[in-house]
Amino acid sequence: MTRYGTKNGEQEYEYTMTNHNGLQALVLNYGATLEKILTPAGDNLILSLDSPKAYDQERNFLGGTVGRVVGRLPGHVWRFGDQEIVLPKGEGENAIHGGAEGLDTQVFTGSYREFADYDEVYFTFLDPAGHNDFPGNVRVTVTYRLDDEDKLTYHVDATTDAPTLFNPTNHVYFALDGEGSTVDDTTLTLACDFYAPLTDHLPIDGWAPVADTPFDFTQGQRLGDVMPQVLDGAGFDHPFLNKSAQAATLVGESGRKMHLTTTAPGIVIYTANHFDHTGVAHNIGQHAGVALEAQIPPASGLDWSAITLLPGQPYRLTTSWQFEF
Repeated sequence: MTRYGTKNGEQEYEYTMTNHNGLQALVLNYGATLEKILTPAGDNLILSLDSPKAYDQERNFLGGTVGRVVGRLPGHVWRFGDQEIVLPKGEGENAIHGGAEGLDTQVFTGSYREFADYDEVYFTFLDPAGHNDFPGNVRVTVTYRLDDEDKLTYHVDATTDAPTLFNPTNHVYFALDGEGSTVDDTTLTLACDFYAPLTDHLPIDGWAPVADTPFDFTQGQRLGDVMPQVLDGAGFDHPFLNKSAQAATLVGESGRKMHLTTTAPGIVIYTANHFDHTGVAHNIGQHAGVALEAQIPPASGLDWSAITLLPGQPYRLTTSWQFEF
């Protein structure tokens, strides 16, 4: 554990987990962030900034625990029973990524634990009622576990004392071929038969079959072959419905592989369309990585029942990334 700075009077720490094979995962208590995944040769498998402190200088979501609610909430107004909760606008009329001070911008309390066949870092945070205008005091626990099977597991648990909305994810971008490359030559396979078309970045028209579209990754597709066909060539930013816990596999041109398993019913694929080598992310360009955001998939319209968290009904998410390198 290394202290590297402070944010709003809270001390910031970097934690390093190392398995018996030499694979390392570095995480930050700022935003319960996954900072780096390093092979025994020192190659980084995800997009990272220059230093731990850079993560609180500019909001890029790299490896962060994004919430309370990831993605866009159309209309920014939540109606529950006779309550009407007005959430802060973040993109036009929509709430986005949990508000301006989402979980990815908070300093968690962390602890490191070492066991015989895995290392673990355990983060906790109490998100108070009214923060970012969300109701309910929400206790959030984020756990990273690196085992000797070269698997990094990410757990999120949460409870609330009042009805609220909750749908977090980890926003890590995988870059299996290393810094300076793109994901053009990365092959993505998804266990997903349906995706959500977008209107103004929102999935408002329900689900569509992937068959005979650029969204069909069931047999694997090279991303560079299909990104030019989507969002006027920008790339992917789309939800998919998982039909299996074994949700996704990435294979880089280098031969490195990542297998994603999740308890989440959906996954959003985002191909780093907006990066342009500016700010603290000066080392990151368009399509430098791909995010596979395991989450409850966005609903059409204003039906947010699937992401409503109630007292006495704990939230749990488990996502694992297993590597071959």
